[in-house]
Amino acid sequence: MVKVKKFVFNEFYENTYILYDSNSKVAAVIDPGCRVDSEKNELTFFIDREKLQVKYLINTHCHLDHVFGNKYVKEKYTPLFYIPEKDLPLLLNAKKQGEAFGVSVEESPSPDGFIDNLENLILGESELKFLYTPGHSPGEFSIYLKDEEILIAGDVLFKEGIGRTDLWGGNYDTLIHSIKTKLLVLPENTLVYSGHGEETTIGYEKKYNPYLT
Repeated sequence: MVKVKKFVFNEFYENTYILYDSNSKVAAVIDPGCRVDSEKNELTFFIDREKLQVKYLINTHCHLDHVFGNKYVKEKYTPLFYIPEKDLPLLLNAKKQGEAFGVSVEESPSPDGFIDNLENLILGESELKFLYTPGHSPGEFSIYLKDEEILIAGDVLFKEGIGRTDLWGGNYDTLIHSIKTKLLVLPENTLVYSGHGEETTIGYEKKYNPYLT
């Protein structure tokens, strides 16, 4: 059974997630936003306490607030590191992204591979399926766990909101198309973990999201 642990990190209040199998203790760190030592220590404390084996590091997309902790996680745990291929220019220019917001960004390591070339990843006894959902960024993927009815939506879909499209590589029409064709077709009780803010469900967003109704 996969469990989800959420952390809220950095000045952008970004949600970092750890997905882990409760039996095997194999884990994936999703969008590490830990920028300062206290946040890195918080992440490490949980991993150590639960005796997790960090096998994967995944960026759903590569805007700066979701990649702050890439270097730390990669160097400390040596996981396999995957990003969307179309977001590679964002990753390579993470420092420039930081300059635009007046924050420092540690240079990220290079990915070991691209999500685009993966149909899924296996985490313990669970399957992580990747759904291509561009619009907030050129290459963003959402992560769907069918059996657990869990969706890691990155900055695509929020409770009563959607991702910004005025940042690097954003496109409003593309984002709406991604949401309607890839996310709203999922079961309504699918629990949505977004890149910012609180959890929601697909059914709730179909009824109450003003951008989608």
